[in-house]
Parts: sequence; C-alpha cells; structure tokens
Amino acid sequence: RVPAAASLAVTSSRSASAVAMGTAERAAGASRAAAPLAAMFADGTAPGADVQSLWRSDRSARCQAKSCQTGKVSTVETAAQSHTSQDASVQTDQSKDAVQDFQQEVQVDYTSLLSFLQSVEGAVIKELNKNWKSRAFDGFEVNWTDQNETVLCLHTLSYPEAQDQNLQVTSVSWNATGSVVACSYGRLDGGDWSTEKSYVCTWNLDRRGLNPQRPDLVLDVPSSVMCLAFHPSQPSLIAGGLFSGELLVWDTSRTEDAVIWRTGMTDDTHTDPVYQVNWISGAKHGERSRLLSVSTDGRILVWREERDGRLALAEGFAVVAQQIPRSTRLKKFARGEVAVGVTSLSFSHFDPCIFVVGVEGGYSLKCSMAAEALALHRAGGSVPLRAPAELAFSPHGGPVYSVSCSPFHRNIFLSCGTDGQVHLHSMLQAQPLLSLQLSKKYLFCVRWSPVRPLVFAAASGEGDVHLWDFEKSLQKPALSIKQGECPVYCLEFNIKQTQLLAAGDATGTVKVWQLSSELTEPGPREQSRLEQLASQLTD
Repeated sequence: RVPAAASLAVTSSRSASAVAMGTAERAAGASRAAAPLAAMFADGTAPGADVQSLWRSDRSARCQAKSCQTGKVSTVETAAQSHTSQDASVQTDQSKDAVQDFQQEVQVDYTSLLSFLQSVEGAVIKELNKNWKSRAFDGFEVNWTDQNETVLCLHTLSYPEAQDQNLQVTSVSWNATGSVVACSYGRLDGGDWSTEKSYVCTWNLDRRGLNPQRPDLVLDVPSSVMCLAFHPSQPSLIAGGLFSGELLVWDTSRTEDAVIWRTGMTDDTHTDPVYQVNWISGAKHGERSRLLSVSTDGRILVWREERDGRLALAEGFAVVAQQIPRSTRLKKFARGEVAVGVTSLSFSHFDPCIFVVGVEGGYSLKCSMAAEALALHRAGGSVPLRAPAELAFSPHGGPVYSVSCSPFHRNIFLSCGTDGQVHLHSMLQAQPLLSLQLSKKYLFCVRWSPVRPLVFAAASGEGDVHLWDFEKSLQKPALSIKQGECPVYCLEFNIKQTQLLAAGDATGTVKVWQLSSELTEPGPREQSRLEQLASQLTD
C-alpha cells in the first residue's frame, strides 16, 4: 500500500515535480517488496508541509478595506440627468440683452387697441350703469377677520373686594374705542343699600398683562351704583346713576379726583334709584352732549354741564298714569296711582325725538321729546315737567326691566320683564308682534345686535345668556350660553369690536364672550328679511 501524504500545498511547478518523483520512487520500492513481505506491511503517516498564505499581506500593501475583497466602487447621481444646474425661476439674473430682446418682441398695435376700445365702449358703459343701479350686493361687506366657529369666553373679570361684600354687577358699558369695558357694583335684590360703599371698575382688554382680578381703574362710590354709560365719543368719560338718586360723571384719565360733574342732592334730584343713564346729542341746542336719567320716581330728566362741576336740570318729563294714552283692550292702571316708575329707556335710531320706556306696571310706552303738555301733580323743581307718553303697548305679566329699539328698523323694539318673556313690538300697534317665552324666571336685560338685524341677546335669572336669530327660528334661541347658576343682570354688545359681548351677573363677575361669525356677519338680504318679518306679523 502507498502511504498517503497529508496537507501538501503546491506553490510552484518545481515543488510539485519533486514531490511527484519522491512518491513514484517509494511506490516502486514498495511494489518490489510486496511479494515476499506481504505480511510485513503496516499503515503510516508522513508529516505535512505548511505553506504561509500571502493574500492578506498583499491586500494590506494595496490599502484595501479588510471587510471588502473587491476594488473601490464608483457611484453616480442617477436622479439628475445633467451634470450642471441653474435656477430657472429667477428672472433678475437675466442678461440685459435678453431683456432687450424680450421688450422688442412685445409690440402694441395702439391703433387697433383704440379701435377695439371704441367699439366696446357703449356695451361697457351700459353694463356699468346696470351694476350701479343693482341692489344685489346691498348689505354685503368684505370680512377680513378670521372665522370664529364657536362662542368662547375670552375673559372672566372681577374685583375681589366687591365680591367680598357680596356686591352684584348692576351694569356694564363699553367705551368709544371698544377696548375698555366698565362695570358698576351694587345690589338689585332689594333692601336699603343707599349707605353702602360701592365701586366702578374698568379693564382695558387690549393692554398687555391684563389681570382679570385687578381692574385698571377702581372708583370708590359712597352709594350703590345702579347703571353706567360711557360717553359715545369721548372714551374717558363715564356717567353713573346711584341708588340715592344722584348722578355722577367721571373722567377716567384723571389721576386724582375723577368726578368732574355731579347733580348733588337738590329738589331736582331723583328721589328714587336711577336705573338708566343715556348720553344724548346736544346738537339741537348747539352745545355739548347732555345726560338723561330715568328713575322709579316716574321722572325722566335731562341734565346739562355747568362750569362749577354741577349737572343742572335742563328739561324733564314725568310719566303720570292719568296721562298715558291706552287702548280700551288694555288693562287699566290702578286707581289713585299717579307717578309710574320708569325702569328702562331706549332711543329710536331713526328719530332722536322718539324713545321707548319700560315701567313698573308692565307696560312699554312710546314717548316723545317734543311733548308740550305739562305733567299733572308736579310741585317744586327748577323746570316744569312735561308728559311724554304717546302710546301704551300691551303689558307684560310683571314690571318691564329692559327695552331696546332696533338699529335696523324704525318701528321695531324689544321689551322683557319679570314674566320671562320677550315681546317684539311695532310702534304702530298696541299688541305685540310676537311673544317669546325665554325663561321660567325673570329676564333682566335685552339688546339688539348692532350688526345682525335679526339677532338679539337676553339675560335671564337662571344664569343664561340667550342669543336669538330670527333667520333660523321664531320659536327657540339659536344659542343659550350658561354663564353660571346666579342671575345675569346686564349685557352689552361691543359696537366697535362686534364679536364681543359683555355680561355681568349676581356673583360680581363680568364675562366677555367672543361670538361666532355666524352671529356677527349679516346676510346679504337680512335687512329685507326683517322688513318682511315685520310686515307679515303686522298683517
């Protein structure tokens, strides 16, 4: 047998030949001895020959990566089909020659253009005249503001010291710029609070770092403040009516004593609480705006400013039961009643001489500043008082707390009272056009929207602010906002920032609501819809 050679590595042809020759000689010798010595053969193993590998050192010498046995792989950007790039969207880098070539290519045939304009002139003028007379876009205004889809509470304002005394918000008012809201503190839940200290507070909602519980201005008042009214054009002037019957005017820009005018306590001063104050234009008299006040003593008084800081009585009216015109279908006033307590007032937006008042007997009365007949049973005072009432409307089931004339229709107004109803009235008839049951408790305030002819808001004794949209329904509110569990006594729309509505309640809190665009953007034919609604209900 031929012993096997293990682990031979052949590195050259010469080494291979030598190994082959040695193997052949051993094989020949073994063959010659095989015959006589067959029993002498045994297996054997020859030592192997190790040959060192050279491929690793050869690769290292060529600085190849040990983890890759191939040469360097070249790559190209396959997403681009060109080797160069340039910005084709920038025309400012264009050469002057190219610009000149472009300008030379644009040539205007002015003769043909003139001929064309002359040929279409008649048709264009005809269409322009037609558009000028069209009323298709009456009432349409471009809205540049963001759309608000929901009603949000932007601010919850309060004065902790007033709340500690359990004072209520009796009135709210926006100043002429629409950026400042003021509220008065007092009591509307009965009792003699004439000697209790009270406050008037203002907040500038545009000011940085607004603190809802720290008013920008706090005015201390010796008597409960029942109503407020900012001057319509002077943002710093605000008038207030007190429980004592007195009127004050403050200038909020003064750092010290802010009171600039007051009525004082004279024979002309109201003898009952003042429940509303209004600024009225003095253009008729060629002087400044005058101040009008109403009270449950039955008097409506107009005051003028004097140089010594006094408000002097200029003219006045008295609502007397015997002088109120009324239909035979209406309930008679109680016998022996003379003065009728006035609780609220609203001027017509179309005739400055016409106004509507609400009275404690449940009636709304149409009145005139031009009335000449003297009121009965009036003694004392510096000026004679006239009887302004011209028409009495069908009454509520209790005292009327608020009236509001429409800014969009000369004959329509709203009234609300203790029966929880809102009456939609026309000044042309005694019976209401529509009676709406909004609350099971009192309704304290009602206001027409300044921008939507078919929208109004009402404040209820159940803590709700109801927003009604006649465009959607005549029977139910479009939205009812829950301000709290206590009565909401007052509310006012912001005429300048029309998306804002302020409401004050019995907890001493004023909430500023941001209304949705749906409630603040009038439709193109909403004015005509109001006219149609009024005529349908009247018929």
